Amino acid sequence: MNRRHFLTSSLWGAAAVGLGARTAAAAYVEGNFEVTRTEAEWRAMLSDIEYAVMREGDTERAFTSPLNDETRPGTFNCKGCDQPLYDAATKFKSGTGWPSFYQPLDNAVETMPDNSFFIRRTEVHCDRCGSHLGHVFDDGPEPTGKRHCINGVSLTFAAA
Repeated sequence: MNRRHFLTSSLWGAAAVGLGARTAAAAYVEGNFEVTRTEAEWRAMLSDIEYAVMREGDTERAFTSPLNDETRPGTFNCKGCDQPLYDAATKFKSGTGWPSFYQPLDNAVETMPDNSFFIRRTEVHCDRCGSHLGHVFDDGPEPTGKRHCINGVSLTFAAA
């Protein structure tokens, strides 16, 4: 990679981040969820960054979540509805700057294609309230080989 390619890639990447991960037309997952709230109710309960991530599909900055360094036994729950999503025993250090898990709890998350940023990814969202959590990749550890790369602002932690 030469310097010109690096600078061009960096500028396009910065522009894409500035535009957000999604367009307004696909702001968050549509569907019939057990927990529903109006936009005003979501805005009242979430901070600006939590709303942007969970309801608009944005991404928090890497290495900003204190949950990235959480190592105690317990569960990571959805910030939007408190549903348990990930057992702390499935968390691993991915080095990416976001809490990473190799497996969700049963019946906790759903996935869907995400073609933003001109690449194909798989989005992960809470199956109870539809909140955007992050993305899943095929470069995780055994036994699943998956890496659920999750925004810390989408989560709460309940120690065991």
